[in-house]
Amino acid sequence: MSETPTRVALVTGASRGIGRAIATRLAADGRHVVLVSRSQGPLDELKAEIESAGGQATALAVDVGDREAFAKAIEGVAKELGRVDILVNNAGITRDGLIMRMTDEQWDEVVSVNLTSAFTACRAAARPMMKQRFGRIVNIASTSGVVGNAGQANYAAAKAGLVGLTRTLARELGSKGVTANVIAPGFIETDMTAVLPDEAKEQVLKAMSVPRLGQADDIAAAVAYATSDEAGFLTGQVMCVDGGLTMC
Repeated sequence: MSETPTRVALVTGASRGIGRAIATRLAADGRHVVLVSRSQGPLDELKAEIESAGGQATALAVDVGDREAFAKAIEGVAKELGRVDILVNNAGITRDGLIMRMTDEQWDEVVSVNLTSAFTACRAAARPMMKQRFGRIVNIASTSGVVGNAGQANYAAAKAGLVGLTRTLARELGSKGVTANVIAPGFIETDMTAVLPDEAKEQVLKAMSVPRLGQADDIAAAVAYATSDEAGFLTGQVMCVDGGLTMC
């Protein structure tokens, strides 16, 4: 029996928060993790941290909003490392505001980073995944993309778009051994949620079945399963890791 190769996992938005937790978990699980973000410094620090723990990592500074550069970077990874097994599209930004005041720039920027970059990455990674007849695609959405959220028309629309993109990929690529799933975090304790007032946090906690803030490691654990060899029968699904906030 041939030995299972070291899986190559590319994680966007890997320099902090949920992306950092995902990258660290996948590296601990024996993946060669390609860390993607715009800033080289934080990636180099995480790479050193992973390697000091005995893992493998490559730091790749690229703007996911630059479609041509991002696609070429993924193609370069496939050529240099010989494969791309796992793709986790986690990069995301917010530019919140009520729709009457939302500018075209706020809409375009959020859709570009949160949705179009995922399309770019999936298209670039699909070819090597299909060729090797193995692939795991996980798109990190949000419960805002499932149920909507006032003041986040751009963000919710982009995250909802990830659901449609992912389910289409699941149908197109399943026969080639490639799965595609969405993980939709709820209220996770990160820099993005730290700025919210205490009253807003209390309201969210009251609506949850598990009355605590989610942690980045909660999302990383879900990604670890969805990208594992054992998850070959899981595809086209939206997994809400949200403490029961939405019950989706």
